Amino acid sequence: MPNVRGCHLPDELLYDVDNHIWVSEEGDGNIKIGMTMVATALAGELVAFTPKKPGKAIKPGKSCAIVESGKWVGPAKTLAGGEIVAVNEALVAQPNLANADPYANWMVILAPEDWADAKAQLTPGTEVAGPYEAKMAEDGFEGCG
Repeated sequence: MPNVRGCHLPDELLYDVDNHIWVSEEGDGNIKIGMTMVATALAGELVAFTPKKPGKAIKPGKSCAIVESGKWVGPAKTLAGGEIVAVNEALVAQPNLANADPYANWMVILAPEDWADAKAQLTPGTEVAGPYEAKMAEDGFEGCG
């Protein structure tokens, strides 16, 4: 598992480094989307998580949820467009679960429309250390923990 500046980035996931999003393929054609450890470290303790509702269509590059912390409020963007098929209600009820374990506490499950195109834009976990190190340097982020 890559560890960049104290931030864990599991090998088996795909990453949208610019938006600090991880993606996993669920094996049924759907994808699970969550925030990386870098995102939760940058944001601080999450106080609100407001996902789009199941059945809602999302365009590529648009928000699948709004995330709020003491330091930041903003969209969680997904490179994949498609339909929201499930939201993590546990995260809605207790947003700081993502701070405790950002990889177990996903945000939404999406039925992607053009997964091959979106997947081609994501970085595999085995190759993410270099791009994330560059992003952290560019953003002046010292690291997790």
